[in-house]
Amino acid sequence: MGRLLDNESLFGRMMTRCWILIGANLMFLLFSLPVITTGPAFAALCFVMLKVLRGDRDLNPFKTFFQAFKANLKQGLLVWTVFLALAVLLYLDIRFCNYAGGMFLYFKYALYVMAAVLIMLTAYILPVMAAFSDTIPGLLRNAVFFIARNPLKMPVIVFLDVFPLVVTWLDEKYRPLYVFLWAVFGFAGIAMLVSRLLIKDFSKFLPEVDEYGYFRYESPDK
Repeated sequence: MGRLLDNESLFGRMMTRCWILIGANLMFLLFSLPVITTGPAFAALCFVMLKVLRGDRDLNPFKTFFQAFKANLKQGLLVWTVFLALAVLLYLDIRFCNYAGGMFLYFKYALYVMAAVLIMLTAYILPVMAAFSDTIPGLLRNAVFFIARNPLKMPVIVFLDVFPLVVTWLDEKYRPLYVFLWAVFGFAGIAMLVSRLLIKDFSKFLPEVDEYGYFRYESPDK
């Protein structure tokens, strides 16, 4: 029984992972309430998941999330505000094209392409922000770099970010169930999947860590 409950046992690792997912998801919900802070909150959520995937299984999800949120607050706010503003502008332009008809209907397809590019860049720049410290232009270049480095991952990541939210919005019958899942671990689960897809590409440009998640040039006491 002792071995079963040990932190290094399969059951212990599963429970630890669940604790981190639920704790980080709760922090994301709390820090996303103003909506405008969703950007830095998701970057912080990805930061927690990246640390877990790199070996830090014993982290405190509340403390780690809060530290990452503070570190990414300014840049995350700016990126997310620009995303929301452009998304609203594109939505209004598409509605106008549908209303105006005629040649504007063809212009609408260009707007759809712009919207797809906007979603794609935002889906990448927040995890990139979680992994690397840089200026916003630098983060944008890094996002484009990782998209070009492995383009097949891009549609999967966009799908993970967008499709579950669309299903939740459209499926009224099971919406209470979806809301419950989002509230417990949904956002953290998405961040974990996205981070798992990107961790191999990111790790080539990050400091090496040991099996406990510490940088190899650091002491575990630090």
